[in-house]
Amino acid sequence: MAISPRVKALAVSQTLAMSQKSAELKAQGIDIINLSVGEPDFNTPDHIKQAGIKAIEENYSFYSPVPGYMSLRKAIADKLSRENGLSFEPTQIVVGNGAKHSLCNVIMATVAPGDEVIIPTPAWVSYVEMVKLAEGKSVLVPTGLEQNFKITPAQLEAAITPRTTAIILCSPSNPTGSVYTREELQSLVDVLARYPQVLVIADEIYEHINYTGGDFVSLASFPEIADRTVVINGVSKAYAMTGWRIGYCAAPLEIAKAVTKLQGQFTSGASSIAQKAAEAAYTGPQDCVEEMRRAFERRRDLVVRLAREIPGLGVNEPQGAFYLFPEVSAYIGRSFGDRVIKDSGDLAMYLLDEAHVATVDGAAFCAPGYIRLSYATSDENIVEAMRRIAAALAKLS
Repeated sequence: MAISPRVKALAVSQTLAMSQKSAELKAQGIDIINLSVGEPDFNTPDHIKQAGIKAIEENYSFYSPVPGYMSLRKAIADKLSRENGLSFEPTQIVVGNGAKHSLCNVIMATVAPGDEVIIPTPAWVSYVEMVKLAEGKSVLVPTGLEQNFKITPAQLEAAITPRTTAIILCSPSNPTGSVYTREELQSLVDVLARYPQVLVIADEIYEHINYTGGDFVSLASFPEIADRTVVINGVSKAYAMTGWRIGYCAAPLEIAKAVTKLQGQFTSGASSIAQKAAEAAYTGPQDCVEEMRRAFERRRDLVVRLAREIPGLGVNEPQGAFYLFPEVSAYIGRSFGDRVIKDSGDLAMYLLDEAHVATVDGAAFCAPGYIRLSYATSDENIVEAMRRIAAALAKLS
């Protein structure tokens, strides 16, 4: 049976693949600590769950409008104004089945075959694949531990060509946890201001998981590029609602209309029940967001301290999200018995087999030589996982 070359060209999501592999080992009775999954380990707050229950009781069981209920789009517009100082009309907001879906919609609606999209790396696993689906070309700009995984203005300038259609910037970042300061963003905006053809796609899904001590700065808040910036966000990370599948794009009206047209042929509107729960997330009390943020910050401090005690790991201090992205090249080429660690992928599999800890190969994020650890788990799991990792790495010679 024929399979489309478009699908054949796609890579399997390594984050999901490793999570599935660890689940299979757990089902066999093996005590696996999963540091591969990128989702909060908290339950959805009660007032949000109650809103979902109420929606069921009030028979929100019919098709929703393709771009989302107007009440939710208004709530999102109010949130963007209140928290980010952004001016979006509800008509500029399209609700999708998660931020991932919303991002893919925007890329499919704006990238033509042969168009170039700048992606600073390390980058989330799906960016390149989404551009590939749109038949565009990803222009990867490598950053490293020495520059705290942030693209510089000079790198950005050098990457822009007449074929450049967009740049995707994620802050706070998955997989590194890096957060751009206002000054750093301004320096990038100064470059982008000279290239009005470049669409700016700001992935801000980790906005509220921020340890900088200051307010989050949205790329759309810079007037030089505000009219060509698309904000991608949603409820998954900040409100522990990954399974509810609600995200959105806030975009120039022309792009919002194009996304709505596309979504009308792919999925139609997102879940009616989940939309009403998301509305409660944005309009209800926000204490839960800060409580989870504080817990993640405590865990960040814990995992950084423990990782820095392991010889050979290159470790920075992430300023957001819930990931650590240590550099592991010191262990490449080492061996344990007949097992040789040829690359960071081998190391991730070695840690799964020997330490029973699931991590993700940095190559999945366009950054071989690193691994990603998610600390969206309990303090006890973090301590035990790092103990196991240290012990397994010590066996390599």
